[in-house]
Amino acid sequence: MVRSASAEFAGLDAVADGEARWTYAALGQRAAEVAGALVASGLERGERVGIWAPNSAQWIAAALGTWAAGCVLVPVNTRFKGREAADVLGRSRVRLLVTVTDFLGTDYLALLEGSGAALPDLDCLVVARGPVPPGALSWRGFVARGAGVARDEAERRAAALGPEDPSDILFTSGTTGAPKGVVQTHGRTLRVGTDWVAMTGLRAGDRYLMVNPYFHMFGLKAGILASVAAGATMFPEPVFDVERVLRRVAAERITVLPGAPTLYQSILDHPGGGGVDLSSLRVAVTGAADIPVELVRRVREELPFSVVVTGYGLTEAGTASATSPDDDDATVAETVGRPRPGFEIRIVDTAAGGPAGEGPAADVPAGTPGEILLRGGSVMSHYLDDPDATAAAFTDDGFLRTGDLGVRDDRGCLRIVGRSKDMFILGGFNVYPAEVENYLLEHPDLARAAVVGVPDRRLGEVGMAFVVPRAGAVPVPSELIGWARARMANYKVPRFVEVVDELPLNAAGKVQKDVLRQRAARRDVESTP
Repeated sequence: MVRSASAEFAGLDAVADGEARWTYAALGQRAAEVAGALVASGLERGERVGIWAPNSAQWIAAALGTWAAGCVLVPVNTRFKGREAADVLGRSRVRLLVTVTDFLGTDYLALLEGSGAALPDLDCLVVARGPVPPGALSWRGFVARGAGVARDEAERRAAALGPEDPSDILFTSGTTGAPKGVVQTHGRTLRVGTDWVAMTGLRAGDRYLMVNPYFHMFGLKAGILASVAAGATMFPEPVFDVERVLRRVAAERITVLPGAPTLYQSILDHPGGGGVDLSSLRVAVTGAADIPVELVRRVREELPFSVVVTGYGLTEAGTASATSPDDDDATVAETVGRPRPGFEIRIVDTAAGGPAGEGPAADVPAGTPGEILLRGGSVMSHYLDDPDATAAAFTDDGFLRTGDLGVRDDRGCLRIVGRSKDMFILGGFNVYPAEVENYLLEHPDLARAAVVGVPDRRLGEVGMAFVVPRAGAVPVPSELIGWARARMANYKVPRFVEVVDELPLNAAGKVQKDVLRQRAARRDVESTP
């Protein structure tokens, strides 16, 4: 697809990032340079390349070059702390890491070194931006390696790739608190990108402002790959800032602006938004959270988008369902539309079927909640080094158990009504309470912890932790929040902490989180950033 785009759209702008302004012909060349550099660095076909960096032109080149060299891409969440990143890099056995040392005052290599983790497979560090410490390569020095014989070998590897070869490993947390690596293949990954083009009407010459982070499927596959498939121009945004976004939309005549609902809410609420020319905007795509009908109405009435689409997707499957551009406000806000072409969606009685091998689950009638099962061409290959989790994720007839609860109406539109794994979504980021609880329990003053999502007007949902102190300890909520903020990604940090004498337990000794949610719902507050 990259080769085709570099020929078909050769003279069109592909990437605009500061001084980096590349045509599609130049983008093909940059990807080939990176591929050659990976070969020259000793990486073999199928070995893993990590990228721990904000959205940028170098990120795009590194990803496309990784695939062109027959290597496997492992994106790392830019909000991770050192230990979280080391866990992903270690478990995926990353050989080469592309990173930065000056993003928002953070040196990722220093974080990694400070984690104390042993990473025996990681033997090459490339700094895309920022000071280059001893033992690491600058981006320019790295790319300069990829010439001559190395480029020829990369060309041979690219030609030998097939649809079942692994392309990427995106990590997503599980309910046990241990992140799972989702292994995808080239064929499945291409389906995600090309279907997103069909879903949104993305076209050559579109100008796509990329607020969604590239380490996420929304940014990587519905962003970079969709743009390459369509011939759109990519405008990477390293961090969301509403004023900067508004200025770039006006200055660059942006036509495509996808993001979490909070992105559109921030634009609508911005006091200076009315004075900026946003008339170029055409396509809005959102999802990942329940969306107020009023927000969709305001987006359609107060912003110039002619296409407003919501969808339901997950790392393990890509975009499984979406609304249509001609759907009404309520459908776009309250549902995630109908199955995408090639996808089958079932809503089943969770009580009727257990893990794989225990018998089929029964489909429930329209209007009845049940677990969402998916089957389609972009569903994951498997979980990395976890055959048991892979087996448990699928039914005997090949449907993926999502763990999400949904309802289908008489029109066939899907509505997400809950998450059987207690996950909640903060500003577009999935938060898994079990993972946060595991981190909190490392605090010496805490004996037990339970985390639930609570509604928040600005972010959709935020975390609230109920903690039981150890004997003799007197934990202070504000200090616990500060302690957590230094140890985990910001979106995982509970915004509220309540110290309790005990947690409500059922007869089996499990925490009754519904009781905690009811207690949390009585808090009439809004989170702070």
